[in-house]
Amino acid sequence: MSILLILLKIIEVCDMDLVAGIDIGSLTAKIVVLAVSNKINTSIQQKYSFIRRVGYNPTGIAESLVNDAKDAIGTENFAYTISTGYGRKLVKAANENITEITCHATGAFFVNPNIRTIIDIGGQDSKVIQINEDGQIQDFEMNDKCSAGTGRFLEVMANALEVELSEFGNQALISTNPASISSTCTVFAESEVISRLNQGANRLDIIAGIHKTIANKIAALTARVGIIPLIALTGGVALNPGVKKMLEHQMNAPIEVPPNPQMIGALGAALLASKHLK
Repeated sequence: MSILLILLKIIEVCDMDLVAGIDIGSLTAKIVVLAVSNKINTSIQQKYSFIRRVGYNPTGIAESLVNDAKDAIGTENFAYTISTGYGRKLVKAANENITEITCHATGAFFVNPNIRTIIDIGGQDSKVIQINEDGQIQDFEMNDKCSAGTGRFLEVMANALEVELSEFGNQALISTNPASISSTCTVFAESEVISRLNQGANRLDIIAGIHKTIANKIAALTARVGIIPLIALTGGVALNPGVKKMLEHQMNAPIEVPPNPQMIGALGAALLASKHLK
């Protein structure tokens, strides 16, 4: 590369401000860093993103996420940082914290402006958000009082059935006769699943039944908001093909899973942070 091109690259980086969005969920923590330039035409580039398990110390995880991002990019500070999610108030580096409802709506609309309904299934809660053609929130419903219908529910069930979580959704697609799981409480559902196994029930049918139970729970939540296509599925559970298929069947509509669906909240937080640049 010529010296002139190197200098142009340096000037380009210097003209861009770095902003960060941090999403501290109940099970995972995410960070997205954007480089934003307002020279002539606004330009936004994703510079860095990372996800890791929260563990017992969400404050420490948030701090390490920020420090690792700065080291990876080679910067000492971000122009503005917004935190969101379950542990958003624990992020000491944040200039501001904003609810995950707003951040998920912002992130999903940025990825695809045709999205009107967002279903986000996280580790310990699930939410349905309806937005208009401008990306503004029209209505939402949230389930944060029970882990049924969440990523934690899937983890517990996968452990009970001794199946890798990464394969759980694929195995749900094999069954043509999902078992009926009557318990909606995670603890009781685990006991019911183990009892069904001991009675000789087909393992794949039980796995499919678990996914159907989640879809039923989410569909009931969605019914209180209303379904307007295009529907997007976000959060870590969006990576589970069994949940996606069951939800599409329940709603009789296709569901889009955006790239890196678990990062949508952090992306939305970073986009909102960019609005504070002068």
